[in-house]
Amino acid sequence: MHIKLLDQETTLTSATNLANATLVRVYNTGSAATVTHKNSSGSTIGTVTLAAGEIVLLQKAATDTLEGGSAFKSVKVAFAN
Repeated sequence: MHIKLLDQETTLTSATNLANATLVRVYNTGSAATVTHKNSSGSTIGTVTLAAGEIVLLQKAATDTLEGGSAFKSVKVAFAN
C-alpha cells in the first residue's frame, strides 16, 4: 500500500480534524492507548485502542475530530498508486 502525505504530522493531544482530513495515518509512539473519534457536535462516534508501535489508517468525515494524547503522531493522507 502507498499513501500520499497531505500535511505536516501532529499529535492528538486535543480534538482536531487534522485540516479537514478524511483519511488519517495514526502512529502510537507510547504504550497502548485509546483514540476517540467524534462528530462535529462533539458526540463520540467510536473509539479504538492502539498497541505500542501500532500504525492504522482511520477514515472520517472532514469535520469529525480525533483525540487521544501526545503519543499519537497523526497526519492527513490519501491513497496513492
